[in-house]
Amino acid sequence: MKIVTYNVNGIKARLPRLLEYLAEAQPDVVCLQELKSSDDTFPEADIRAAGYGAIWHGQKGFNGVAVLARGVDPVERQRGLAGEVEDEHSRYLECEVFGLIVASIYLPNGNPVPGPKFDYKLRWITRLQERARALLAEEVPVILAGDYNVIPNDDDTFSVRAMASDALMQPESRHGYRALLAQGWTDALRTRHPKGNIWTFWDYQAGAWQRDAGFRIDHLLLSPAVADRLAEAGVDKEYRGREKASDHAPTWVRLR
Repeated sequence: MKIVTYNVNGIKARLPRLLEYLAEAQPDVVCLQELKSSDDTFPEADIRAAGYGAIWHGQKGFNGVAVLARGVDPVERQRGLAGEVEDEHSRYLECEVFGLIVASIYLPNGNPVPGPKFDYKLRWITRLQERARALLAEEVPVILAGDYNVIPNDDDTFSVRAMASDALMQPESRHGYRALLAQGWTDALRTRHPKGNIWTFWDYQAGAWQRDAGFRIDHLLLSPAVADRLAEAGVDKEYRGREKASDHAPTWVRLR
């Protein structure tokens, strides 16, 4: 079973690339982020024609998350995180599918630092930790998949110096991510690629893709019941190089 997280950077603009990926890679579950689409304009018909059921939590022009499943409709469990009533960002969607609980996550970017956007990022991480702890307590197979906007380690970026002042690599961001792992989650990509130097994102600016100047911010965290089934984890890097591609590449785990 192949489970994918994929920040599409605008589902309407990238729909041909997404449908291409579904047809070629045939993943079982795909967690999408940064839809930049309202609920009403989500391309449900195109997704279903490709053989996938879907649930989504949209927001016009910004954010937005979805879960696609091959041949079935995921069953929604929760949208959004508790703890901040006034938060209207569409960044978390949790469902049941194929015997798993799967969440699609789009954690705030947090730039510039310091500032209210960074403060919001840190609060959001804390709220995610609380939800993750509750899910672990259920003792069921769970995957928290998404764009975390956190570079966990120095070898997860092409240049520590270039990213040193970015919200993605601040000590507070890293501490929040590591505190999440300390609950008992497994960072699947790190487990399979312990030496780092595997990227999931390449900026559109300054020829980053051509220079392979990327970093790792898309993560799949596995609960113990899923970690035992982990066979492989990787990045479908070639899709970043296609015409009008997202600046992220599909990142995945394969389960036994």
